[in-house]
Amino acid sequence: MSQVTLTVCTTCRHGELQDPEATRPGSLMYEALKRAELPESIKLRPVECLSACSRGCSMILSGGPARWSYIYGDLDPAQHVEDIVAGATAYAQTQDGLVPWRERPVVFRKQSIARIPPADMPAEE
Repeated sequence: MSQVTLTVCTTCRHGELQDPEATRPGSLMYEALKRAELPESIKLRPVECLSACSRGCSMILSGGPARWSYIYGDLDPAQHVEDIVAGATAYAQTQDGLVPWRERPVVFRKQSIARIPPADMPAEE
């Protein structure tokens, strides 16, 4: 497996916070992923804002200049951590970041916000 980065927005909300002092769901997602058994090839990175506020909780899965990157949203720290680990692990096992659609966890199939082409991908003409 090659090194990939799982970036989690720690300021994301999942719905409205009833208590302004409560821990934000994005931080809960990050903490849950820290406790999960991620392969060594997956680096977990917190970030304060991904500007996907209407789709929080959100995260990015990326793996260098030769891979496609993905932004996912509408994630729930109480329900999706296991699927995120499975999806990130499958992504890490690819060279180009393209996991066959049917092999992706449902949450990765249904809650993708964007797919970003590799930085070194030649332009189409």
